[in-house]
Amino acid sequence: MIHLIYLTVLFPLFGFLFNGILGPKIKNEKVIGIIGSGTIGIAFIIAVGALFETLALPVDQRLTIITLFQWIDVAGLNIHFAYQVDQLSLVMSLVVTGVGFIIHVYSIGYMHGDKSFWRFFTYLNLFIFAMMNLILADNFLLLFLGWEGVGLCSYLLIGFWYDRKFEKSTTASAGLKAFIVNRIGDFGFLLGMFLIYSTFGSLIFTDVFSRALSFNVPEHIFTLIAIFLFIGATGKSAQIPLLVWLPDAMAGPTPVSALIHAATMVTAGVYMVARCSIIYASAPTAMMVVAVIGVFTAFFAATIGLVQNDIKKVLAYSTISQLGYMFLALGAGAFSAGIFHVMTHAFFKALLFLGAGSVIHSMHDVQDIRHYGGLKKYMPITYGTFLVAATAISGIPPLSGFFSKDEILWYSYANLGIVFWLIGVITALLTAFYMFRLYFLTFEGKEKFDSHKTHPHESPKLMTVPLIALGVLSAIGGFIGIPEIFSGDHGNLFHTWLAPVFKSAEIKLMNIGSHSHFEEILFMAISIVAGVAGIYYAWYAYLKKPAVADKTASRFKGAYNILLNKYFLDEAYEASVVNPIVKGSENILWKIADNRIIDGTINNLAKLVDNISGTIKKIQTGVAQSYALVMILGVLIALLWLIISYS
Repeated sequence: MIHLIYLTVLFPLFGFLFNGILGPKIKNEKVIGIIGSGTIGIAFIIAVGALFETLALPVDQRLTIITLFQWIDVAGLNIHFAYQVDQLSLVMSLVVTGVGFIIHVYSIGYMHGDKSFWRFFTYLNLFIFAMMNLILADNFLLLFLGWEGVGLCSYLLIGFWYDRKFEKSTTASAGLKAFIVNRIGDFGFLLGMFLIYSTFGSLIFTDVFSRALSFNVPEHIFTLIAIFLFIGATGKSAQIPLLVWLPDAMAGPTPVSALIHAATMVTAGVYMVARCSIIYASAPTAMMVVAVIGVFTAFFAATIGLVQNDIKKVLAYSTISQLGYMFLALGAGAFSAGIFHVMTHAFFKALLFLGAGSVIHSMHDVQDIRHYGGLKKYMPITYGTFLVAATAISGIPPLSGFFSKDEILWYSYANLGIVFWLIGVITALLTAFYMFRLYFLTFEGKEKFDSHKTHPHESPKLMTVPLIALGVLSAIGGFIGIPEIFSGDHGNLFHTWLAPVFKSAEIKLMNIGSHSHFEEILFMAISIVAGVAGIYYAWYAYLKKPAVADKTASRFKGAYNILLNKYFLDEAYEASVVNPIVKGSENILWKIADNRIIDGTINNLAKLVDNISGTIKKIQTGVAQSYALVMILGVLIALLWLIISYS
């Protein structure tokens, strides 16, 4: 199966071509849905087969390069179109194809009756094709091809309902915003690639990383490369300062939010940094930048999520916060922990988004959680699975989120210090609070809608079965990464699996000093208490005594307003970046550079030619005698010149 890994890329491509070309003619949702979902399901089966085949190999032989064809051979740049199969790419492949398949099946029910049903599955398949190229690439150029591909698909899917309004604008504008913000990050990524090639003479991962260990490269070069690559990651993974696009991305259909903006695309930046672990391990300053941006983004987004009332906006800021956790892990040198959280987060966050989609579907597109309440009796499966996901993301054992989040917090304390750990724990408390605020306002308490007009109901099986599948994964998915203090001789299986990929980086970093098991258990207990405290206060403020929440909002009206308006970040960017660029483009580039300089130069040249030709044309009188006179004068002048020259 390893040598057939390219089929995990080709099958989604086939689905894209089939639905894109024949979908408008077939117009049969069942056929389109089966092709769109089936191709991803087959890709998942192949990835599982590759996993088992890799497990059967000796640990030092688990890296396989599958070369398809010669791609570029110009001026010393030799790149094959090749895929790299190792422990890291297999984990990501299983997440993308596995969770992707579940979301595709869910989409058949969610998008039923949409006039562009075929177009939706065409875009989804194209996204999986691009994402698999990104994950499996054995070189930076192919990774960048997939990187740009998922950016394009994000634009297409966010603006899928391009004729609908979204807040003060349209869904098309939200897609454009995501596309432009990501281009800013991609510029940094390109600079990093250029510097990698000029430093190591290659863009192939195995060559670059081996030379990074053997070449005598100054630390500041590693720092520049790492920072440039991280700029790309901040765009794709919505970190400060390029996080403003992801909340607006909720304009797209809910399955898009689940697949692209929770489980897969936004984790591309995390994957890329983890893949380049040896570069970051050689640049301690850059790793500190990654950790600081990560922990600050996690806290920043969590505070905004406390007061949001749109069900998808709460989940959007939760996603940004959880991505911050992942980068905190990478900055702490806990690369395996960061990827572990990528996996568990894919389970419970995809479930939360799909659960939100089920609620929105039932409530006829109402997304304000203040108009919900008491939905658990109408939607028992959605309620149960949503509760599992909310508990998992809150870090409550033994659900999946506990294991990955606790490992990140432990490494942040052990490798970065108490301040990073403390901010992480406070963020965990805030996460538990706003997730259960969302849960209680949606499923518990009094109904805040007219049940005779709204008629809420459970979603069809095509939507609930995927919820149950993700619910199971959210519940048990963390057991593969049980901490070593509890797993005995077996150790942390997930860490052991990824250890060969990150071995060189971890040796260079010399992670985790001498800390007692008592410390680890103590900090684990504190994080659990923080999660439980957040859940308890959400219950107290929104179920036990709802007046408490209203009084708190009134008492801290200024802070509440700042959080509700997202720290006015969009307005600040509008005033400091967008408006100056627009006005500068209008007043300088258009009125001066374009109109006066470019157009003026061309117009004045045309006038000059017109004036010269107007003067010259007077010579053309049409009188033969005048022409003869001119010719005689010309001959006389030529003769005179010759006489003078030879005298």
